[in-house]
Amino acid sequence: MGRHVDPTARRRRPTPPVLIAAGIVVALLAGGGIWWLAGSGGACETRQTVTVTVAPELGDLTTHLLAAPIPLADGGCAVARVSAREPLQTVADLGALDAAALPRIWVPDSSLWAARTPKTALDSAGSMATSPVVLATSRAAVDKLGWAHTPPAWAAALTADHPVAVPDLAGSAEGLAALAAVRASLGGGADADNAVVQAVLAATRAAGPAPEEALAAGAKGDENAPLVPVSEQEVFTTDKGNPHPTLTPVYPSDGSPMLDYPVFKVGSPPSGERAAVAAVVRVLTSQAAKTAVRAAGFRTDDGAAPAGAGPDTGIQATAPKPVPLDPKDVAGLFTRLSSLAAPSRLLAVFDVSTSMRSPVGRGTRVTLARDAAKSALTLFPDTSAIGLWVFARTMQGADDWKELLPTRALDAAVNGKTQRDALRQQLDSLPGRLSPGGTGLYDTTLAAVRAARADYDPRSVSSVVIITDGKDEDDGSIGLAPLAAKLKAEVDPTRPVKVIGIGLGPDADLSALKKIAAATGGAAYSAVDPKDLQTVLFDALRKRG
Repeated sequence: MGRHVDPTARRRRPTPPVLIAAGIVVALLAGGGIWWLAGSGGACETRQTVTVTVAPELGDLTTHLLAAPIPLADGGCAVARVSAREPLQTVADLGALDAAALPRIWVPDSSLWAARTPKTALDSAGSMATSPVVLATSRAAVDKLGWAHTPPAWAAALTADHPVAVPDLAGSAEGLAALAAVRASLGGGADADNAVVQAVLAATRAAGPAPEEALAAGAKGDENAPLVPVSEQEVFTTDKGNPHPTLTPVYPSDGSPMLDYPVFKVGSPPSGERAAVAAVVRVLTSQAAKTAVRAAGFRTDDGAAPAGAGPDTGIQATAPKPVPLDPKDVAGLFTRLSSLAAPSRLLAVFDVSTSMRSPVGRGTRVTLARDAAKSALTLFPDTSAIGLWVFARTMQGADDWKELLPTRALDAAVNGKTQRDALRQQLDSLPGRLSPGGTGLYDTTLAAVRAARADYDPRSVSSVVIITDGKDEDDGSIGLAPLAAKLKAEVDPTRPVKVIGIGLGPDADLSALKKIAAATGGAAYSAVDPKDLQTVLFDALRKRG
């Protein structure tokens, strides 16, 4: 698997496989999944693969549930291929990729994501699990605040004189749901919107710990541990195995919004695949699945508590009163909060040397880079500005690079279309632009940084993102050490431009990318397994500032 250099990037804890397996075995012995087990040893005349994408916290659990082929009425079997991805990444895929590249079934953590996928038909087929959004902190903090027996309302909790760790709202359904609950707690409307915005800005300016650090402080019993909006299941998982758990969920008095883990059938599968898709959906919503999710710390769709809930764990046996969330209101709140962030001004620079033709999965490195970039493009608001270069060796005259599009706002008019449309078109052209002669990484990097600095906009966060699968092969280039020295010497605090280097594949020169990025205050990432490129790219872009 590929790895990136940011060790603090939040990833929800995977549910322990042993715990999952135990829950499924209990379900099978209880008779809830005997039919499923019976198909695991039978012969399948044909096998129909069904791609399933789930939220990370459901990854191991879903893999176990769908480990065996599922018999179909025609004598064939459905075989699931499960991948665990952050919902934000799947949202981007649904807005950018062809139907053939999309999963047949998607289980995000919340139905709220559906409002951000207007281009793709999603057919709800039930719920795999639920988990209320709570405020996690330490038992000591709860006692100090006097909330053990009289929990506060959402608005009072998040405006109290106690630190709050605000999650990345672009990628956190829990964080957005919590703020929507605060808005509802304040009666909705413009005044409530302003109060939520002020709370977020105050928490951001306080420069408190990241959510994962705040959770760690709560687990250690720190009485000043910040409040973190998370799912009840994440508290359960963190405390699992601790005979004296210290991380505690606070259930606000006005109820909790629910993560509902909807099971979506994506698009319109061909008639030959529909029976297989339906069979996988039946497993995901079966009694066996309900037992397994409870063992993993989730609730069922009717609110049945996780296994072991009670005073000793801090998990309420009775589900809290649900706080209904209007997707339109939540989308409006998200837009309001997003507008507060400085827009991006980004120059994307793609390696188009012939080594990018190397096969990966069903495509090549260059098609993988193209698809990842198109997915990422859907996340940027129209106020962001993006330009596009390609590079190899002597692409244009003596230069190793070529500008395909100058950096412009995504809603800028370009020959009868928008810059966003023009970027999609040029990204689609990348596979046809592969050029022999090697890779001119160093000279291209220097030129790109200088171009971005000359094009600087103080209202935006400026960066250069370079994606390459190789190393510099230009004997006449500036060289790595002189490049790093020049980049560092030319840093202008009034016009900062950071380099984000992404090494794609095992042959990328990650060491050089790290030195280049360090000279500009940026970061280098590695996608050793090229299939991890999209995850790395999303992570890099979200942390560009």
